[in-house]
Amino acid sequence: MNRDLSLQQIAEGMTKSLLNASDKDLEGFQKIIDATLELREAHKDLQKMVQSYSNSGIQRSVNHSQSHSHNS
Repeated sequence: MNRDLSLQQIAEGMTKSLLNASDKDLEGFQKIIDATLELREAHKDLQKMVQSYSNSGIQRSVNHSQSHSHNS
């Protein structure tokens, strides 16, 4: 069973909760949302770094192979 909710389902489900929440609860919820968005950005940055590293590793491997073939 898939337990992940779509953003639409989350938005529809939280409207009533948000309207009835205390200011303190909303402040805590806002911190969770902010931290989640920061994590999302960090994850995207990490993916770019890994991809860049992978691409440079492939390039290093190609250059290494070429230098050996020229030295033979």
